[in-house]
Amino acid sequence: MEIAIIAHDGKKADMVQFLNEHSDILNKKNITLISTGTTGEKVMKAGFKVDALLSGPLGGDAQIAARVAEGKCHMVLFFRDPLDKHPHEPDILMLMRLCDVHNVPLATNAATAELLIRAV
Repeated sequence: MEIAIIAHDGKKADMVQFLNEHSDILNKKNITLISTGTTGEKVMKAGFKVDALLSGPLGGDAQIAARVAEGKCHMVLFFRDPLDKHPHEPDILMLMRLCDVHNVPLATNAATAELLIRAV
């Protein structure tokens, strides 16, 4: 199962904390993590194996959206910062739309991510 992890700058620490809290689930299952570039760097430093794509503003969100459309990505955990502006907002909206179109579970906060990861 491929799970994409993405976190805006103000939420990267929250993502690392979330992954640490659920490492038992992530390590016991046949799960592959992919991420946008900067999130991937932070997650790798925390000891997780992750395939980091481009940074979000440089096309990483679009790369993950393409994997969703191709049926390769099965879940997206996207810790968004709703109080900040993001120059790549169109890519973010495209990713969210494609998750809806292809019926891929999408969590945009830790509470929803908790429910999804426990369902794995």
